[in-house]
Amino acid sequence: MASAARRGAGGPTSQLTGRIEEAMTPFHPALDLLDTIPGVNRAVAEVIVAETGGDMTRFRSDKHLASWARLCPGHHESAGRVRSTRVRPGNPYLKGALGMAAFGAARTKDSFLQARYKRLTARRGPIRALVAVEHSIITAIWRMLNDNVPYHELGGDYFTRRDPERATRRAINQLNQLGFTVTLNPREDTA
Repeated sequence: MASAARRGAGGPTSQLTGRIEEAMTPFHPALDLLDTIPGVNRAVAEVIVAETGGDMTRFRSDKHLASWARLCPGHHESAGRVRSTRVRPGNPYLKGALGMAAFGAARTKDSFLQARYKRLTARRGPIRALVAVEHSIITAIWRMLNDNVPYHELGGDYFTRRDPERATRRAINQLNQLGFTVTLNPREDTA
């Protein structure tokens, strides 16, 4: 019965869906761009456009948009002691949509956002890692809508490609913690 109302049986749900589609008509190019981000679906993209206005010229930079969305952790330090690094409360609809997008992106196989989430979860915990992924998504949104370009996926192996020595050290340390002794010998086909 409920699915019949969603399909257009003339109920209040179909009327609301029609009004939303009508209001989003001028923003179809922006919605199509946002749909290329891992974790962002059409409904999340519509909330992002509705809450930010879809016009990125209002914000001087991606950092300004992230600050406006309250996705920048505070840096409260006095006399060398860090007081708080919490993010401040912001627009609940935008933060909710970005939270759903970050959660979906963290579960997208072989993506940069999943690699960022996994890397930060080990050090900072899952909640802070999700906020960092939200920050990455809002930064990408500003750049995409400002330059009118689709999302550029860096890949799940981005951090390994960026600093292979660090990835090697991390793998060796993990094996050492498991009780193995590791010696590295170069492969003969690459030497």
